[in-house]
Amino acid sequence: MVPDDQGGGLMRADLLAEPLDGLDEVLAAVDAFDRVLVAGLLRPQAAQTEGLTALAHAVAGSPLASRVAGAAEKAAAGAASEDDFVALAAARTALLGSAHDALTARVAEATGRTRGEDPVPPPAGQQPANLLAAARSWLSDLARSGWQGIDHDLAAGAAPVVSAMLPEPALRRPAMLLDGFAAELAASCPGATLERIPVRRWADLWARGLLLTVPGAAGTPVTGTATGRLLPLGVDLQEHPTAVQAQVHAVFEPADGGAPRLVRAGAAVPKPDTVVGAGLWQLLRPRLSLLAALGEGRAMDLTDMPVTAEGDLLWSDEHARLGEPADAFATARVALPTATDAATAPLDRHPARIAVPVFLEGYTSAEDDGTRTFVLPGCALAVDTGRIPAAGPLTPEAVAASGACIGLLRWDAGAYRVQPLAVETTVRKKAVAVHAGGWAGGTTDKAGARAEKAATDAVTVLRERAGRLLRK
Repeated sequence: MVPDDQGGGLMRADLLAEPLDGLDEVLAAVDAFDRVLVAGLLRPQAAQTEGLTALAHAVAGSPLASRVAGAAEKAAAGAASEDDFVALAAARTALLGSAHDALTARVAEATGRTRGEDPVPPPAGQQPANLLAAARSWLSDLARSGWQGIDHDLAAGAAPVVSAMLPEPALRRPAMLLDGFAAELAASCPGATLERIPVRRWADLWARGLLLTVPGAAGTPVTGTATGRLLPLGVDLQEHPTAVQAQVHAVFEPADGGAPRLVRAGAAVPKPDTVVGAGLWQLLRPRLSLLAALGEGRAMDLTDMPVTAEGDLLWSDEHARLGEPADAFATARVALPTATDAATAPLDRHPARIAVPVFLEGYTSAEDDGTRTFVLPGCALAVDTGRIPAAGPLTPEAVAASGACIGLLRWDAGAYRVQPLAVETTVRKKAVAVHAGGWAGGTTDKAGARAEKAATDAVTVLRERAGRLLRK
């Protein structure tokens, strides 16, 4: 909540607790179809027919109705073609897209901010049809076998397709998805012995992969340029055993006096599993100079920086220079309430993709059964402390003692949650701001400095070993 006398408008947090009409029914239809993929569609049983029927009924009032009804009927008979699987994936994606739209509309109502216009779909461009067909064939085989029927031979079937797709710039997006998906499946083989199957996740990857085989779906996003002032709010750090990604959320103020809008700038790099904690920033800094500005509490001045219609800055240092000091909490109180939320590309409309910057103030912090909550008028908002990275000074304890928070509003497990990016708290009777990205540009903090040194030593050793191997 941002009080009016501090330059903002009142956030209606109570709206986030109100149910959304039709949401449960949509998610139930998606879950019913996802269960169909567990056993596969080679020899469908009665329960799978019910799941296919539920999906078809859920889109009965849409332009997809007849096409999906036919595909569901063929799939129930064990005779679905690749085009039928694409239709089923499209129906599932459309349902989750409608859930995404309803959830983000509720967030816009609560924050009082407007959303950007939907981006224009990119042109189809030239993409090798044979490679797209090969990818579609592998994904169709997965649907027939089901997650319980996967084996190493089936998972390995993606390898030649991925190898052929990677040299094609227009196909790298689906190639990376297929590569990662196949690796997950291979690590879980044989499917018949799995105690727990990530049903929703694998269905998400399957459906998205199929739709990316439609010509033009993986085209280059529509881009423009941005000239003006960039005011960072915080950074979302996502770590994987072999990769790390930093995504900076910021308010962009155009130089021509146009309305401010929310944008993102990110970088992703591979990493050795020995580099953890604050050492991750060493890998990311060379790719994103914005991290230095974030760590120093500075704005950046942009000149003709490429930006997509979805608000993603295609970062290039030659289009940016360090600007004046800019406090993230001042930005959150004054500039954020007037900013336009970024639009969402059609294939990215999924509840799991919701990550809307918000500023919360005037709450009380409580803990119930191990879950931290911010108690606001009419709403107790769960806090996702599990997303706080170890690569910064922000801790669950600082969040618990905070009185103001910059965060990302997400939707998970049937409810809105806030992921803290920064908080204002009291340390030794003094008000201080603690940021998840506080060490992004470097740090004199003892704990951060020790982690940086350990990472430097690890990277140095790895480079020496790699150099010896190359010389041999």
